[in-house]
Amino acid sequence: MASKTIKELKVEDALMYLDMVKTEFSSQPHVYNEFLEIMKSFKSQQIDTPGVIRCVSNLFRGYAKLILGFNTFLPEGYKIEIPYEQVSTESGDERKEQWVTMRHPGGGRTVVVRPEHYNVKPTGLD
Repeated sequence: MASKTIKELKVEDALMYLDMVKTEFSSQPHVYNEFLEIMKSFKSQQIDTPGVIRCVSNLFRGYAKLILGFNTFLPEGYKIEIPYEQVSTESGDERKEQWVTMRHPGGGRTVVVRPEHYNVKPTGLD
């Protein structure tokens, strides 16, 4: 019974996250639609966990709350991280400054998105 409750919470969390994405990009519906396509590719195993992290981090660049919120859906051992000083900016375009790293099950850390890679579609996802 407990696992069913956890599953229900995850569905609720997923719906809340989708609503956040849709609201944030209400004037840019193509971003929301691209997110849905990324998730379809992930579900069908066309891209793996590091790949989905790269795609989502690049798509939501400059939106730290959405990038970090995606942690809820990652398998155990994976975690997206953004340096604190880049999360808490109030003004300006943080897209040019935001580094995104990924912790993976082996305990290592990989840079997923560098500032100079923004506006470049990720290729060679592993």
